[in-house]
Amino acid sequence: MQALLFLVALLLPSGAGAEEIIGGVQSEAHSRPYMAHLTIFREKRYACGGFLITRQFVLTAAHCRGREIIVTLGAHNVNKREPTQQKIKVEKQIIHPKYNSSSYLNDIMLLKLQKKAVLTRAVNVIPLPRPSDFIKPEKICLAAGWGRTGVNEAMSATLREVKLRIMDKNACKYYRHYDNSIQVCVGSPSTLKSTYEGDSGGPLVCAGVAHGIVSYGVEGAKPPAVFTRISSYMRWINTVLKGK
Repeated sequence: MQALLFLVALLLPSGAGAEEIIGGVQSEAHSRPYMAHLTIFREKRYACGGFLITRQFVLTAAHCRGREIIVTLGAHNVNKREPTQQKIKVEKQIIHPKYNSSSYLNDIMLLKLQKKAVLTRAVNVIPLPRPSDFIKPEKICLAAGWGRTGVNEAMSATLREVKLRIMDKNACKYYRHYDNSIQVCVGSPSTLKSTYEGDSGGPLVCAGVAHGIVSYGVEGAKPPAVFTRISSYMRWINTVLKGK
């Protein structure tokens, strides 16, 4: 039976199949200043991850869309009102025009904030790859989020992170819609380290550059998981940022 039957969107808010960090550690407070926590309102409230790429734009997964989204920047513990936090409403959700909610292909979205973020020690942007940058298998990268720390565990209040290995495309062959040209296969099947519910939309950071976006995996969080490959979308991203 194809594992496809058990696909879950890793980054959706609590209760919606979001991704969380499994097998990782708590991040040092504010050591990942690009991280954004998304509170999403639909028929009920959900959570996702995201990351700041300019003072007014956050990059996340398209399946994290909602009726209304509030972005929290500068957070470590999202259950507290930390003085470093900046809460900003989203003015516009810009979903990739070819996003497919059934296959999760082109699972990428830009969020334009109602106002520009103030850059501080706890709030900053992260660089993106060039269109020609194609992250290769075996590289060790880092993912972070406030998702579940276990299949039966609650969402994490504090930011957690995990080091993950980039896998060859064959490791994701049981995902029927996997496309290595626009997606990245992430996480060694021999270790229980992965993103999970609530982590969706968060970044995959390799050598200080955001190369991927948490997209989906299988129920039970068995790696590898599928991330959106950012370099494949840089022309679209730059077009949106320029307002064209």
